[in-house]
Amino acid sequence: MVDDVVNELKDSLSKAIEAFRMELSRVRTGRANLAILDPVRVDYYGSRVPLSQAATVSVPDARLILIKPWDKSLIAEIEKAINLAEIGLTPQNDGEVVRLPIPALTEERRKDLAKQTRRMTEESKVRIRGHRRDANDMLKEFEKSSEITEDDKKRGLDRVQKEVDRAVLQVDAIQEEKEKEILEV
Repeated sequence: MVDDVVNELKDSLSKAIEAFRMELSRVRTGRANLAILDPVRVDYYGSRVPLSQAATVSVPDARLILIKPWDKSLIAEIEKAINLAEIGLTPQNDGEVVRLPIPALTEERRKDLAKQTRRMTEESKVRIRGHRRDANDMLKEFEKSSEITEDDKKRGLDRVQKEVDRAVLQVDAIQEEKEKEILEV
């Protein structure tokens, strides 16, 4: 019973960490990163699809994202979708491809982005603590209904805390790495 609770917690924590990693990948750094285009949806023959399903997206150098639509008539639609997504980049086209130059970040903007990542980290830790609370409640409920002993509950609570501590350390490491990337000039 305790193993089931801990395994379920591990699964929830790994999903929370992966969601945090994805959320952080969308934070813009001074380098081109295709993850910042995730919110862009293009109207492609009547349906809204991710940009990657309507064009070839590449990063030819550290400060440029290149979008080559499969159908040249989509260039205006791609530009419109990028502007609507409000990702902070201005598209430029030459009739063949859409270029997204990544401007260098100012020191003030870098500090704001670092602050934003710390806020996102804190939100992720709150979600992790919520998973801990759920697991602890399940263990207490099992003890109340006499499915596990008090000693099993105590050991289970300790295992839950160790998993949560491990997840928090992982989140902190991911955040530190991202902050280092943001503050790098």
